[in-house]
Amino acid sequence: MSAGLFGVGRTPGIDRPALSPTLPTIDGKGFLLLDVGANVDAKAHHLIQYAIMGSIYTEKVRSIPNPTVGLLNVGTEDGKGNDLTKKAFTQLKNAPIHFIGNVEARDLLSGAADVVVTDGFSGNIALKTIEGTAMTVFSMLKKTFTSSVKTKIAAGLAKKDLKELSGKLDYSEYGGAGLFGLAAPVIKAHGSSKGRAIFNAIKQACHMVEYNVTETIESTVLSIDLDKEGY
Repeated sequence: MSAGLFGVGRTPGIDRPALSPTLPTIDGKGFLLLDVGANVDAKAHHLIQYAIMGSIYTEKVRSIPNPTVGLLNVGTEDGKGNDLTKKAFTQLKNAPIHFIGNVEARDLLSGAADVVVTDGFSGNIALKTIEGTAMTVFSMLKKTFTSSVKTKIAAGLAKKDLKELSGKLDYSEYGGAGLFGLAAPVIKAHGSSKGRAIFNAIKQACHMVEYNVTETIESTVLSIDLDKEGY
């Protein structure tokens, strides 16, 4: 984030950039989660900006019309959460997005929303929990399928299906996490990225340029009267 801020600069109207990876869902559609650690602390109006940026990116780059936006919370009912989520919930209802309310962490991979917003602390925990769970499950599957002759035969028969399942959880399919809120597209690739992931990260940046994502974010945010809207 520091490299992006000093090398590229911040988008006018955006207080804090957000690190925004696209994560897999059961239906293969995927969802955008932001922020996942660019800023550990956040205020309610930061989450509004995250929601607007994420919605624009999802519609322009991922070609999902009128994307749904959810607020990561400890329950789906209105009024749940701490001071931050309660304030953000009220403000998100008035933002120029398709806000559907609170979503719980257990529903993220089920496709609860196209865009999920949260502070960087909670987002980073959610991201690493998902990554750790996926690695653990595949490690357990590998151990099970290599434990005997019978399971090795079963693994051979299910090899194609297991490969497809692995592909759905492969970060390289999405390239990297966009750092939204900067004056030009910046994509953060995974530390262990190989050729395919780098290729998709570059393609992701190209799509942001082609569809004027940065300019659209800036014009949308600047068009909102923050004082009037209570942000």
